[in-house]
Amino acid sequence: MSYQLRREEILDGDQLKAMLDESPARAAQAILIAAREGVLDAQALLGQILLDGQGIEQDQPLAVRWFEIAAGGGHLMARNMLGRCHEHGWGCIADVSVAAAHYRVAAESGLDWAMYNYANLLATGRGVTEDQLQALNLYRQAAELGHAKSMNLLGRYLEDGRVCPADPQAARDWYRRSALGGDFRGQFSYAAVLADEGKIDEALRWLHKALAGGNLNFLRVASKALMSATDLRIRALAIEYRQKTMQLGAEQSRLTHEALADVDAGRVIDHEIVQAWADSLSTDDPLPLPRH
Repeated sequence: MSYQLRREEILDGDQLKAMLDESPARAAQAILIAAREGVLDAQALLGQILLDGQGIEQDQPLAVRWFEIAAGGGHLMARNMLGRCHEHGWGCIADVSVAAAHYRVAAESGLDWAMYNYANLLATGRGVTEDQLQALNLYRQAAELGHAKSMNLLGRYLEDGRVCPADPQAARDWYRRSALGGDFRGQFSYAAVLADEGKIDEALRWLHKALAGGNLNFLRVASKALMSATDLRIRALAIEYRQKTMQLGAEQSRLTHEALADVDAGRVIDHEIVQAWADSLSTDDPLPLPRH
């Protein structure tokens, strides 16, 4: 069995995903055996499926332990996931300064996702001293490695001239690359540039892509921005953004109430896990619905 991972933050390469879809318990068992034999990728994967409850009973504290084991062996994505767990309190007490330390180690070793996550903390001053220049440099490094979310944020710095000379053309190019890379925020940013250039039809195509992939927080902000658009077709699209915002908000509320009811009935692990899941629903990478 191959345990090679594709380049994305979740640790579930294409082959493993297919296995988990076909026979989750069997795939989890194979991962467990390999993890016990010291296969680093398998140890990181075991942490991920324990975190998600995929093919195995969800156990976030145990997930943290397996991430620690894999990170101790030099697995950079596991180190990054340790940062995620400590940032959001998944299976441990939330401590952003601890998260920052994990992100920094993985970022310094060249992991684009860790560069992005560490840059986010530096840009907002969470868990570390705010350092916009260092954040910019990390976004740039990650973008040059092909990280779509970092491309969009690098474009923001270049467009605004924040701690760097303003460069609208370079910003446009990074927005375009982010959009092509599948980041919904990059798609929205690129659409805004195209709209300013009068390329409304092309802008609308990217706005529809952003609508299809955007999460709740993004859609709330984006719908308000679209309401102020000068082009009537773009402004009309704000209605679709608002409709999807309402749909996702209602779905989030329904799922949260159902999950809390399961807690009360003893069908899931505990309230803290359900709360962590509910808090994650409006992020770019929500946790799956907790189950016992």
